[in-house]
Amino acid sequence: MVNRKISTYGKYFFNFYNKLDKDLQEKIDWVFELIKSVDHIPKKYFQHLENSEGLFEIRIEYESNIYRIFCFFDEGNLVILINAFQKKTQKTPKSELELANKLKKQYFIDKKENAENEKGSSKKSKR
Repeated sequence: MVNRKISTYGKYFFNFYNKLDKDLQEKIDWVFELIKSVDHIPKKYFQHLENSEGLFEIRIEYESNIYRIFCFFDEGNLVILINAFQKKTQKTPKSELELANKLKKQYFIDKKENAENEKGSSKKSKR
């Protein structure tokens, strides 16, 4: 049994999630529990995005609607949720993919800056 953690970056996911009805939120929460605990997540719910560098999509089907939540891994078992949308065509919208790539890059820039700031502040406190 795996113990993955799920976290968010930015407000994109919660802006999307908070607008959904309660039943759909419960379905998303159920899929999150699956992702957190199952060794091999079924492709029906979680899949690597082709032609992407480490982006995945969480796949939700609810009342004949399809929803996607883009995410990526950080440090192995930490899944970072970024943008989400209702899928209305066969192809994933290019604008959503571009946003996901931009958010992933910015996440790692922010993480590096935070680590450097923490190092700097710990040096100051030792003086």
